[in-house]
Amino acid sequence: MSETTPQPARPPRTAHPEPLQGEVIRQVTQGPQPVPGQAYAQAPGPTAVQPPQTATPPPQQMSAPPSQPAQPHPQQASGPGPGPHYAQPPAPQAPQAPQAPLAPLAPQAPQHAQPYPQQASGPQHAQPQVPQQPQAPHQPQAAASGPGPQAAQEPGPGRLLQYRFDGPEDAPVLVIGPSLGTTWHMWDRQIPELSQHWRIFRYDLPGHGGAPAHPAAAVTDLADRLLATLDSVGVQRFGYAGCSIGGAVGADLALRHPHRVAALALVAASPRFGTADEFRQRGVIVRSNGLEPIARTSPERWFTPGFAAAQPAIVEWAVQMVRTTDPGCYIASCEALAAFDIRTELPRIGVPTLVLVGAEDKVTGPAEARTLVAGIPDARLALVPGASHLAPVEQPAAVTDLLLMHFSTAWQDTLASIPVPPNPGFAAPFAPVVPVAEITASVDLPDASPTGRADRYERGMKVRREVLGDAHVDAATAASDGFTEDFQDLLTRYAWGEIWSREGLDRRSRSCVSLTAVVASGHLGGLAQHVRAALRNGLTPVEIKEVLLQTAVYCGIPAAGAAFEIAQSVIQEETTPPA
Repeated sequence: MSETTPQPARPPRTAHPEPLQGEVIRQVTQGPQPVPGQAYAQAPGPTAVQPPQTATPPPQQMSAPPSQPAQPHPQQASGPGPGPHYAQPPAPQAPQAPQAPLAPLAPQAPQHAQPYPQQASGPQHAQPQVPQQPQAPHQPQAAASGPGPQAAQEPGPGRLLQYRFDGPEDAPVLVIGPSLGTTWHMWDRQIPELSQHWRIFRYDLPGHGGAPAHPAAAVTDLADRLLATLDSVGVQRFGYAGCSIGGAVGADLALRHPHRVAALALVAASPRFGTADEFRQRGVIVRSNGLEPIARTSPERWFTPGFAAAQPAIVEWAVQMVRTTDPGCYIASCEALAAFDIRTELPRIGVPTLVLVGAEDKVTGPAEARTLVAGIPDARLALVPGASHLAPVEQPAAVTDLLLMHFSTAWQDTLASIPVPPNPGFAAPFAPVVPVAEITASVDLPDASPTGRADRYERGMKVRREVLGDAHVDAATAASDGFTEDFQDLLTRYAWGEIWSREGLDRRSRSCVSLTAVVASGHLGGLAQHVRAALRNGLTPVEIKEVLLQTAVYCGIPAAGAAFEIAQSVIQEETTPPA
């Protein structure tokens, strides 16, 4: 895909502009002296084009206390106000009767992490002071999701997400998704300007920002919950911008529900996030040590060193966001990212897509961004200098400019009537659920029973990698030769494709049985790998200890003693957080 120099002037920001034809990659690169918060446009070659002179109007400073959501933008129209909200069906109204007042949320409403403080470095613009007005709890009204009568149906637990609206009610809807470990406040400084052109819908991941703690262990599950929430408030077609796992949700929507997505922006995203082993290992650390190790190291992954040193208040805000996340939901999100891989499906994304990445992002960097651009037919690349993984926080003005440019030129008939099957109505409102502190293992839903040799092998290899890890399986298969390859094939098909894939026991239970059997048989050479597998399958070190104590009674003290030595070494290695 060729690159051309973008026009320096920002296009008119109208609600429904006509899309530009033949637009190519827009790359933002670092000029000779980059100004924090601005993006430089540069064509291939040494000559840099100066940035536009029209500066992005600065967003209002968020100064709400930690227990209150940020105040709405002053131009926000009436209707479902800024959250937190839970999607509610419209209440029936009696003819010729006055409208009943809206019922407030439960007294113990979910508490949000504090909106992040004002960035201090770089040239600052005068910030308009918006008076902080006390807000009464507010329950949104949901518009009808389709024509015709609606069937009454109560949503299951955890099927709807916590959300908020900003912007005029009659504007097209732009949905914005957060990163893992953050809340919707990571987008605070984009909202004042974006909400002048679109109605912004922000949501929280389960267990994040005080949202109900119903873990979702698959990106498709998160996308389905988001669609159910949007259906409940009458939103059918929308633009979507998401960061990291929020970007994965947007890509999944574009693949499985292309008629719903008008335009797409993938921020700090990837078709595959690292390796499955990395995220399952992170889940082991959280299950064993809680979220404190992840919270302490988050600034290293999210921000450039210079920004972190100059902005201690924002760093502390980021750490507190992670600390207030429900551990079980965080682990489930790690499992979702471990299983996410759409590298072969990128050509099926048919909506105009902006791929935006911080030039110094070490988590999902420019290499992953270029993979997305190469695979998506209608994609453009934007590199933001001086930014790492949380580019919307570190370089808010540059990210706002890029989103305005993309959605102003790529928006296609968002408010047009799209024939979408109507969403059933709900008979009862969705009650908020207090987050739980207990860490629970994700439930593995078994696939259909394999029928042939090839099916059993593919299924077995998938389960084998999920339980033992890619590194172990790759080493085992690489070491096989003509003499041992049949045994490896038998092991994959029979042990993993048939026994480990059966529905009668979950993986936690199978790990307990495997640990006991290895100790009882005296085959301690394989115990270390089974201890690692047990940790990945959701057993805690305390539970593994109990299993080995049980083996001491029935398998003998010497065998259990040797097993404790091996298990102790493996648990220390696997559960120790990185320095």
